[in-house]
Amino acid sequence: MDWREHDGVRWLEAELPGARAHFSTRLGGVSDGAFRSLNLGLLTGDEPDAVRENRHRLAGALGIDPRDVLIGRQVHAAAVAWHDDRQPEQAFAEPGPQLDEFDGQATASESLAPLVLVADCLPVALAGPGGVAMAHCGWRGLATGVIAHGVEAVGARAAAIGPGIGACCYEVGEEVLEAFEGLGPPVAEGRMLDLVGIARRLLAESGVRDVETSGLCTSCNDELFFSHRRDSGHTGRQAGVVRRWSS
Repeated sequence: MDWREHDGVRWLEAELPGARAHFSTRLGGVSDGAFRSLNLGLLTGDEPDAVRENRHRLAGALGIDPRDVLIGRQVHAAAVAWHDDRQPEQAFAEPGPQLDEFDGQATASESLAPLVLVADCLPVALAGPGGVAMAHCGWRGLATGVIAHGVEAVGARAAAIGPGIGACCYEVGEEVLEAFEGLGPPVAEGRMLDLVGIARRLLAESGVRDVETSGLCTSCNDELFFSHRRDSGHTGRQAGVVRRWSS
């Protein structure tokens, strides 16, 4: 992945076959305090006007019409929504009051850009001959199949895993460890769970072996990323965005 910056907005970018994935940081926005500075989450306690400005700034930096960036209400599940055209109620900058619930989005359209919000969970971009998908991958979503659903939606052959909490910082309980016992060799050292390792194994099981990762832990890098675990829940959100790219 490569670093990109435009008007103070900084993000990581990954090239996928026929697609491009973008993973934002907390840099380049107008929010203050715990939400400094490019907080993209409206349901965080931040000032709504600041979040809307931040969303416009990110879309502008990426060169995408914010009306074409689609979001949903994430519930740590496995549903992946398919989009053929613009959905005004799910527009990134000015979403409607009743967002549909799903943790992944997919499209074959070059004009649409599926987005997920994260603050320790993994944003996983998928690309294949059927289109692109972006999945919000916390441990619950991983355990219940969000990656397999995303891969199936677009016939994914390649993936990019953005920044998320690393095994260095992610201590979990027995319930979480038991959810991944069927994956074979340990995906945790003691109680320290490796979300990226789990995602890579699930991608491989679904036939995706061309996988790029950021290698960055959101909890360790407080100047770059928001982290729900590190900040005890009082924090902002960054994003993963993917779109088809023909050039």
